[in-house]
Amino acid sequence: MTEVTGRKISVTVDKDKNLSELFFDGELIRNVAVGSYIDLRKGFVSLIGKVDGEYARPDAPYLAEATKVPNSKRSLSITLVGYVDRSGTFFGGTKELPLVGNEAYLLTSEKVHQIHNLVSENAIPLNVAVSDYEGFEISLPVDGLMNSHIAIFGNTGSGKSNTVALLYQSYIEAMRKRNQALFDQRVRILFFDFNGEYSRENCLTPDKTVYNLSTRHDQGDKVPLSEAGFLDFETLAILSDATEKTQRPFIRRALSLTNRIGQGEDGRDHLRNMLRMQITQILKMADKERAFLLIDYMRQILPEREEEGVDVPLERDLEWHNTTAQFIGAGEYLTSNPNAIPNTEMYQRVEAYDFANDIINDFISICYVQLVWDVLNNRAQNEHIAPAINKLKSKQTDIRKVFDPQNTGDVFGNNVVVINLHDVNIEMKKTLPLLISKRVYQEQKDRADKETALSIVIDEAHNILSYESSREAESWKDYRLETFEEIIKEGRKFGVFITVSSQRPSDISQTITSQAHNYFIHRLINNRDLQSIATAVSYIDKITEESIPTLPTGTCIFSGMAGQMPMKLAMRPLPDMQQPKSTTRKLSEIVPSAPADVIEPDA
Repeated sequence: MTEVTGRKISVTVDKDKNLSELFFDGELIRNVAVGSYIDLRKGFVSLIGKVDGEYARPDAPYLAEATKVPNSKRSLSITLVGYVDRSGTFFGGTKELPLVGNEAYLLTSEKVHQIHNLVSENAIPLNVAVSDYEGFEISLPVDGLMNSHIAIFGNTGSGKSNTVALLYQSYIEAMRKRNQALFDQRVRILFFDFNGEYSRENCLTPDKTVYNLSTRHDQGDKVPLSEAGFLDFETLAILSDATEKTQRPFIRRALSLTNRIGQGEDGRDHLRNMLRMQITQILKMADKERAFLLIDYMRQILPEREEEGVDVPLERDLEWHNTTAQFIGAGEYLTSNPNAIPNTEMYQRVEAYDFANDIINDFISICYVQLVWDVLNNRAQNEHIAPAINKLKSKQTDIRKVFDPQNTGDVFGNNVVVINLHDVNIEMKKTLPLLISKRVYQEQKDRADKETALSIVIDEAHNILSYESSREAESWKDYRLETFEEIIKEGRKFGVFITVSSQRPSDISQTITSQAHNYFIHRLINNRDLQSIATAVSYIDKITEESIPTLPTGTCIFSGMAGQMPMKLAMRPLPDMQQPKSTTRKLSEIVPSAPADVIEPDA
């Protein structure tokens, strides 16, 4: 060692050690080079450094004045990354610094294994990769990796989907081999698959439940959603995109009214009496504009009626008298003669009202009933509340296509569930992951058995965790991001762990990317993405960071709490039948060459 400046070390290489490979004890060893590790001996301690660069340092001005051939020594620039103690265990970080004059050695295969060994003696290993430079098998520990928040980033075609599938397939296989009964009972894994990549029969595991959802037709699978599940404040607030200050309190009041009304004949009679009271108040009003607004609401609640095949208007026997500011109905001034109100078409139509036996339709009707009360009592304004009801009405067709209100079963028919959102429209793609994640997160928090775990995997996470979306209101986008940020910040305490996979880390909330414990970074080229990684993963060294845009397919930088230092790993490719459906289509296979005996038709 010729120079020690903090963690930066300068080492001069013996001239006889400049070959690319060396023999040691009959074993061929790769010589030291940029990106490799080196052993710096200081007494009984082995300090491990990583070679950042090399350069030629002149030893004497010239070998011979006549030839003008420079004489130089090879020098290495090294950064300390850790040390091996006397027990042979590698620790990342800096414990002490070497001295000028200490000697440096190539790593033996035994010491290379010590550095790359991330799994303790009794831990559960996942054999998923080899080290990119040395080619040694690398096992990652279940505890430290799978019980943490994981971020997997990389451009399309960089091997990102293979890494997601490989990690979870190895995890599921290892845990089921360890104790299948308890794993299936205590550990739940939920995949949100935006492109239908993980729904193949043998991908992840053959023993899984797949919901192939669709908003284009009614033949898709449906997620179980019991009545209690739909009539839940958070569920309804999410489905109606309710704002915090006005619409969410209204949804809460409508739910309270639903519970007071109840079901069955008693509930129906209770609601009919309520409608009669409201109609009586409406027809006695002196405010024409508000009165006709409330009649419009009644038109949404009361059943239609036909005579001789023609729809009968709800207000056909009503007329507004401007001079006295009151309704005329059934030939009577209704404010002066309220006893005539039961003779009006609107009042009589209440008798035909009945529940639709459809949770969504019935709740929308009760929302209008609650809105009528709010307007009558000057508690709400139409322009503030109506958008939430209209949103729920516009989504009800899609809700029926993806949810089954009659199925009271659990989402987890199996402990591994894939929600395939490939055939779902954009609006529901943003709503469903939020709705289901919030539901299963709350269930996990409420579980009496504390020895349980829930893993939520969000593929193409920029679809729902992005700040850049302009398709929705700012308040709603903030609520969605805050919900997932809460899960990733607080979920660890309740055994909830999130894995996010994305092509655009710069689009994802910085709170989410920075809260991840372990990172798998595949090839990224965009400068904003690289800056995002540099900010979130501050312990990646400069040389490793600069290599990210040129990483080959399947190779990634692994860094995080499960390892002592950043490592470049070549992830093991899955067999064809177990790969996610994300391979690039080959044009040579789409358009194969024509057989030789086929004669082209004349032009």
